[in-house]
Amino acid sequence: MHAKIKSSKMDIVFDSINYIFLTILCLSMVYPFLFLLSHSLSPVEVSLTQISIIPSKITLSNYAQVLSNEFIAYGFLNTVARTIIGTLLTVLASIFTAYPLAKKTFPNRGFWTAFIVFTMFFSGGLIPTYFLVNNLQLMNTMWALLLPGLILTFQMIIARNFFMSIPESLEESAKIDGANEIRILFSIIIPISMPIIATLSLWTAVHHWNAWFDSMIYITDSKLQVLQVVLRRIVLEGTVEMMEMGGDEDLAVNPETIKATAIMVATLPIILVYPFVQKYFVKGIMIGSLKG
Repeated sequence: MHAKIKSSKMDIVFDSINYIFLTILCLSMVYPFLFLLSHSLSPVEVSLTQISIIPSKITLSNYAQVLSNEFIAYGFLNTVARTIIGTLLTVLASIFTAYPLAKKTFPNRGFWTAFIVFTMFFSGGLIPTYFLVNNLQLMNTMWALLLPGLILTFQMIIARNFFMSIPESLEESAKIDGANEIRILFSIIIPISMPIIATLSLWTAVHHWNAWFDSMIYITDSKLQVLQVVLRRIVLEGTVEMMEMGGDEDLAVNPETIKATAIMVATLPIILVYPFVQKYFVKGIMIGSLKG
């Protein structure tokens, strides 16, 4: 009895320390976001020293000014297009690669799986990839951002493990009814694989939304740049000069406020996606990581 009481007290202490640690960790992540949100909603005349979590005066003029800038407008549209098209193509390519590798009857399945996993650790390098993209005449096109990394190996492996967990009896019964492999994939496998598809879609969408390095290398036309490159230029380079180009030069510009607003414009859309796929995300990643 004494041991149980002692164990219970230790559990309470352990749980309390965990709650305190996780609360502090959560606040350390949420506070900067709330600070930037408050700063982006504050008038341009408000300085950083006057900013609080709850702004004394709220205005949307900063967002109107940022969204009216042609660089940000083009960057936002380019990023949305890249995210939608890239997510669709990457998820489809991952499924079409993972499904055959999940089948025991696939010839040399272990070799091809190892061959693909090898690319996670060794790649052709930046310079050969640049020459390849340039020789294929993909410079200043969206395909330069999508094709080199069309299949993300880790995600393909997760999808393969998920498909391996599906009972073979489902496919066998469909074959008895006369369905071929393509019909089985689209009519049976994909509909029951929504958790892993949602997981892959979320990962891929975040990847494409945050990507900027490839666009900086392969895209030279400023109107074809993605939002993250524009945001990088605003934060690290001349904020006032960039905002005045293509915008209303008569409006007052506060560089720090514009930076905060631009960061929020680039961050909020992808954050709003999470609630819609969260219920599939945990299930998909857990099932997809069970088999090896």
